[in-house]
Amino acid sequence: MDQIHFFILALLPLSVFIPTTSAQLRQNYYSNICPNVESIVRAAVTQKFQQTFVTAPATLRLFFHDCFVRGCDASVLLASPSGNAERDHPDDISLAGDGFDTVIKAKAAVDRDPSCQNKVSCADILAMATRDVVALVGGPFYEVELGRRDGRISTKASVQRRLPQPSFHLDQLNTMFASHGLTQTDMIALSGAHTIGFSHCSKFMRRIYKFRGKSIDPTVNPSYAKQLRQMCPLNVDPRIAINMDPTTPQTFDNAYFRNLQQGMGLFTSDQTLFTDARSQGTVNLFAANNTAFQQAFITAITKLGRVDVKTGNQGEIRHDCSVVN
Repeated sequence: MDQIHFFILALLPLSVFIPTTSAQLRQNYYSNICPNVESIVRAAVTQKFQQTFVTAPATLRLFFHDCFVRGCDASVLLASPSGNAERDHPDDISLAGDGFDTVIKAKAAVDRDPSCQNKVSCADILAMATRDVVALVGGPFYEVELGRRDGRISTKASVQRRLPQPSFHLDQLNTMFASHGLTQTDMIALSGAHTIGFSHCSKFMRRIYKFRGKSIDPTVNPSYAKQLRQMCPLNVDPRIAINMDPTTPQTFDNAYFRNLQQGMGLFTSDQTLFTDARSQGTVNLFAANNTAFQQAFITAITKLGRVDVKTGNQGEIRHDCSVVN
């Protein structure tokens, strides 16, 4: 994935950041509205996943990108005839279509149930689908807070400087995540999502060919750099995709952190988590203890799912996830 360039200590008080509307999210929100919604979504997501593994990283990345730009309101799913929606921004244009398709298919499955039709938001379906793909690739299953409403606004301009970049160092990552109420530990745990998915060569070529007057970024394991050069030669086809985790790319595990210990983080924003002494201890903890990583991931993705949500009478419940009602 250019995947999810995401994702982290700063320990700033949560109450400062989490909007009051998040308190209106709750587990089992649809128990009296659409009681089978979670099983319906899970079945649709599982069917899509069985068709293509890319469903998992694509859906996970879609959720991150949605929440970081305008909050978790499914605005990333909106399409624009004039090419001016979030999804048209260069930082979003590489979002794999399988993520969008997963939500569309799950939404259609939910709406086929007469008691559920047009009662479940696209934002909540994306949150549930994200939880389900994590579980399908071996990650933890967790309860999802629900009750989000869908946003009506999606602009290319709103994406600018709202998403982590592959070149980011620790201070830049911490600042961006803290603006959403996420600590350094949350950021490191969410970065662990790079244990699945892929990136395109253009996102890290500078690290392995022209790095500040040197041929290779010295924080990159030389053997790994050689391997990356073989997969990404100069003038490489831009469609070539490289696994973010070279060891267990289809399993949601803590191998990502063990890779960082060996200098095998694909992006600067990955490797900085180990090379910076302020975050190295958390990387070492997660590398040694998969349970600690998974628990931290559940905490972090739950907090991420609360970012700037719309609830109550805000927004709407879209009939079609790609257009406003």
